[in-house]
Amino acid sequence: MPNFISIEDPVNEKYQSILETFLDKGEASSIALCIEKEKCLLIIDELKGRREAEQLKIDITGTIGVLILAKQFGYIDSIRGDLQELQKTNFRISDSIPEYAIKQAKE
Repeated sequence: MPNFISIEDPVNEKYQSILETFLDKGEASSIALCIEKEKCLLIIDELKGRREAEQLKIDITGTIGVLILAKQFGYIDSIRGDLQELQKTNFRISDSIPEYAIKQAKE
């Protein structure tokens, strides 16, 4: 794993446990950890988790948002190929999102 990635568990396990009553463990722990961090951008695609994070005023993006940011910061030249590859998987995305993402990425 690259050295700029670290794995952490939230300190407040009780809050994570509460979140796990209606979210998957991964989403619950990610949200609980973001609450504890001063500056946090939560990467989350699952709608139920996104809604909870938004209610808690956590900054969020999803997989498509990461692709757009990667293009904007010059890490990739285009998002089109990545979007096509995502659509070949079981990644669920509404039909309007790819075109919206391409516009956001200024392609």
